[in-house]
Amino acid sequence: MRRSGAAALVVLLVSVLAACTSTPPPPLVTSQPAPTTPTVPGPSQIVVGVDDIVGGYNPHNLADQSTITTALSQLLLPSVFRQSDDGRYQLDTTLMRSAAVTSQEPFTVTYEIRQDASWSDGAPIAVEDFVYLADAMRDQPGVVEPAGYRLISNIQPSEGGKGVQVTFSQPYPGWQTLFNDLLPQHLLKDAPGGWQGALQGSFPAYGGPFSIKQLDTARGEIILERNERYWDKPAAVDQIVLRRSDEAGLAAALRSGNEQFVMSRTDATGLKLLQDIGPAVQLHTVASPRVADVLLRPANGALVNENVRAGIAALIDRNALIDEGTSGGPSAGLRADAEVLPPSVSGYAATIPANVSTPNPATAEQLLQSAGYSKEAGTWRKDGKPLSLVVASPGQLEPYASIAKELARQLTAAGVQVSTINPEPRDLFANLLAMPVGTTGQPASDGSGSVGVDLAVVPLPVGGDPATVLASTFGCRPGQNSTTTTTTTVVPANPAAVCDSELQSAVDDALSGKKTLAETLTELEPKLWAQHTVIPLFQLADTLAIGNGISGVTPGPAMVGPFGSAVNWTRGGK
Repeated sequence: MRRSGAAALVVLLVSVLAACTSTPPPPLVTSQPAPTTPTVPGPSQIVVGVDDIVGGYNPHNLADQSTITTALSQLLLPSVFRQSDDGRYQLDTTLMRSAAVTSQEPFTVTYEIRQDASWSDGAPIAVEDFVYLADAMRDQPGVVEPAGYRLISNIQPSEGGKGVQVTFSQPYPGWQTLFNDLLPQHLLKDAPGGWQGALQGSFPAYGGPFSIKQLDTARGEIILERNERYWDKPAAVDQIVLRRSDEAGLAAALRSGNEQFVMSRTDATGLKLLQDIGPAVQLHTVASPRVADVLLRPANGALVNENVRAGIAALIDRNALIDEGTSGGPSAGLRADAEVLPPSVSGYAATIPANVSTPNPATAEQLLQSAGYSKEAGTWRKDGKPLSLVVASPGQLEPYASIAKELARQLTAAGVQVSTINPEPRDLFANLLAMPVGTTGQPASDGSGSVGVDLAVVPLPVGGDPATVLASTFGCRPGQNSTTTTTTTVVPANPAAVCDSELQSAVDDALSGKKTLAETLTELEPKLWAQHTVIPLFQLADTLAIGNGISGVTPGPAMVGPFGSAVNWTRGGK
């Protein structure tokens, strides 16, 4: 019994010790989710791939004509009329209450601007902006299609500046093409550089649905954001990004979805890169409101002589220039075989004479010899001096620089001494092509020592009213006469330095509507070709490639493009 009791005591002690040394159960823990910060969605954004973003950005300057300038003007600037997809001009009711012809004698148009239309700094869009644009287009060199503005004789305000009464010196059926892309007069009239410096690097204020958040030329990117001061329908998307890249980069970004669409001047290689993406991308050719031309300027040099001009034209291989400039891209299908109408418009028909597109050395020799030149040791000379010509293009802009190089090669090979210059576009259009000329071909100088330009490879505008295109490209200034005294010098009315009093009455009849454009062109086209002053090559064109990640983008009106509908663009499938 004693042994059994001892064993029981041992068992009891072990149990007590075990109870004292065991680990207690873990406390009951209730798990709570970690606090989170609400995710703020980023701005809705559409990215557009482009060739370049470098300005200037003044849509009214020849030097600034480009796809990016056209895009920005539609996104940032107000216009009285805009073109619909069928090409008709429609009043832009986001800016205007009305615009109508209110008198025929004298021809008068009355405009009424919306009371709430204002620039992004709060200044009203008003009559002063109309006056500023009209004065610049009438007086400044190197502007786009000035003929209509040159007919304006007076502008009167009403309704505190929201009414504008414009009187013309003659009837002008093309009046609806005026006062598009208005500029903020109150910020530009006294700006450094004046008109020529306007919009050189950016925009001081906006009157459209977007504004510029960032413009970085080094990175090649412009970020546009919704203009919060815009008084009409706000843009559906927060931001539009215009991003520069080369052809391979544009195609890769579109394929990956990093860009929603591309608007680019393409050659054969770039076009194939976009085509190879397949059915996920819609491709369109968008003709630009510009034609690449060769100007043979009867200004102050050898080309004043009609036979010399015709002889030089006979040395030019136009087909080779077109091939050089188009490089197999969409412009290759837009050969410009008429002097006034571009190939993309209704009513276009080729008027080019036979054998103009290929060189004719025999004809050139006959014409140059009749002008007193002879070929000595492979070089055309007169009175011991070589036939020397200056060929210019706007900087290194393409395709003009490459075409100018090919043109110089052709003329040099034919025995003409050629100097090629590549001045900055603004200097070319506003200075060199605007140097005073003798009205009967007598030498004149601007006093600066600038080199006179004999031939220029440049884009000339062809959008808008065709009669205005005719008058702006080939017409004289009001009151200018090509048969005035030899001591008179004038600033050329157009980049080609053309003013022919024998043709001017027909030009005026078309501009005023006395004759139909068809009647006028039937009469004038052969005469314009015979002048050998403007040799059209091809209409510029871009490739629009639309991916799957965007809705609302269309090619837009002819020669206008897609950006006019940007307020309706959204991200998402088609």
